[in-house]
Amino acid sequence: MNRLDESTLIELAAGQDEQAWEALMNAHQQAVFRLAYLFTGDPDEAEDVTQDTFVRAYRFIHKFDRSRPIRPWLLSITSNLARNRLRGFKRYLAALQNFARRDPDLFLSTMPDHSAREEAHYLWLVVRKLSLEDQQVIYLRYFLELSEEETAAALDIPRGTVKSRLHRALNRLRERLDREGFEIFKAVDHE
Repeated sequence: MNRLDESTLIELAAGQDEQAWEALMNAHQQAVFRLAYLFTGDPDEAEDVTQDTFVRAYRFIHKFDRSRPIRPWLLSITSNLARNRLRGFKRYLAALQNFARRDPDLFLSTMPDHSAREEAHYLWLVVRKLSLEDQQVIYLRYFLELSEEETAAALDIPRGTVKSRLHRALNRLRERLDREGFEIFKAVDHE
C-alpha cells in the first residue's frame, strides 16, 4: 500500500480496510503502549491495554471525526482503559502501599553521578503516587510530549483546563518531591 495521509487511512479503515487499519496501528502503537505502561507499570498489562485500545478504536472508527488527528483519540481510549483497569487492581494499591513504606533513599544515590535513568525512574514512581487525573495530564504532556492542544484533545477538555490541571498537578508533584528530598523536578518551568 502506498503511504497515504492519515485521514485517508482513517476513511479506509472505517470501511473495514485491514491494511489501512494496520498502518494506523503501526503509526500509533508505540505511543499507546508507552501511555499504558506509564499507568500500569507492567509490560504485560500495558500490552493488554494496548490491544484493548485498538480493538475498541476499530469498533468505533466509523464514528470518529476524520477531520481530527487520531492519536489524541487513541490516547484518550488508552487512558480510560488503563485508569479503569487500575481502579480494579488490588495489587496496584498494594504496590503503592509497599512503595510508601520503603525508604526513598533506595531510589536515590547520594553520589553526584547518579544516572538520569535512575532519576527518571524515581520521578515516574513519584508521579504514580499522584491521583489518576494528575498522572494522566503529566503523562500526556511531558512523558509523551503532546502539545497542550493535543493533550486537550486526548482528554476531551478545553486547552485552558489542561493548563490549570497541569499547573495543579505539577504543584502537587513538586510538593511530594520536596517532602521526599528530590531535586530534579524543581527546574521544570510553570506553563
